[in-house]
Amino acid sequence: MVQLKKKILFITGSINQTTQMHQIAEQLPDYDCWFSQIFTDSKFLKLIIKYTSIADTTIMAGQFRRRSEEYLTNHNLQIDYGGKRNKYDLVVYCSDLIIADSLRNYKTIWVQEGMIDKLTTWSKVVQALRLPTYLAGNTSLNGSANSCDIYCAASDGYKNYFTSMGTEGDRIFATGMPNYDNCSQYLDNDFPYRDYVMVATTDMRETYRKEDRPAFIKQTVEIANGRPMLFKLHPNENFERAYAEIRKYAPADTMVCQAGNTNHMIANCSELITQYSTVVYTGLALGKKVHSYFDLDELKRLAPLQNGGTSAKNIANICRSFIEFGGETSQFLRQFVYKAEEENILEELYA
Repeated sequence: MVQLKKKILFITGSINQTTQMHQIAEQLPDYDCWFSQIFTDSKFLKLIIKYTSIADTTIMAGQFRRRSEEYLTNHNLQIDYGGKRNKYDLVVYCSDLIIADSLRNYKTIWVQEGMIDKLTTWSKVVQALRLPTYLAGNTSLNGSANSCDIYCAASDGYKNYFTSMGTEGDRIFATGMPNYDNCSQYLDNDFPYRDYVMVATTDMRETYRKEDRPAFIKQTVEIANGRPMLFKLHPNENFERAYAEIRKYAPADTMVCQAGNTNHMIANCSELITQYSTVVYTGLALGKKVHSYFDLDELKRLAPLQNGGTSAKNIANICRSFIEFGGETSQFLRQFVYKAEEENILEELYA
């Protein structure tokens, strides 16, 4: 009799989130892996998605869902939007801000995919009143809902942060974060320019946050102090508007990139200026002088583990152990001993 493979549903969002989920799934060939863009069964949110454009600037809809599903299709991955085609043995989330009621009876694992936004006064109110965390309007409460069985954090610093925000420390493992765990690889690249001051922008205006972009551009010009400049725009930005502003307030020879490998651009820069962008961690890992709206000392404490690109395997190992465990989640957390893949590799080398 043929033994059917157990099924895992990976919840995707931005391309960054989607590629990370793909990397984890690649480490689990012995399971039947499916993918769904993050979705909701809330009637209120469904009405917003259907009748307004508000959700188009979030990972719920618009270009984020379109790009993610194009990626999944191009890589011949199985799509089950809404998780309706199968019953699953495990669901792996890229965000715990929205968890559909239809998936709450499955085993769940949350994977950190990037930087967490700063807490705002409003997000503190949302948390204090125990309102749905998506009402914060940003990612400041992502990883803090304590609603998944297991949480995979980018570093010990982030594990401590999520614990301080309300997620139980016993269910958090510092696994590293795919896409940001092997930054030295980006030094070998074919990006044709070098020794410029790089500016990585954020889609604050597109996500209904205030920003004085002209003032920011003028500040970056002061930091560059005559050195060549390169702006890498956030993929969610209004390109025409952002491009026109750069042309108005930055030197005429400033380079502007809408697409391309951001990590390669960072590897070749002499200095990195960011706003609220996870790519600041690439700059820190590569020893660049960086600027951020976040406190740099805090960023250094939170910086993702550099484990040679083994984070996806670390997370997959937890998925495999959890999915095969027959007892209660609390029992699993008491018995499971997490061992990072990089530690396994080192033991083999020095055995």
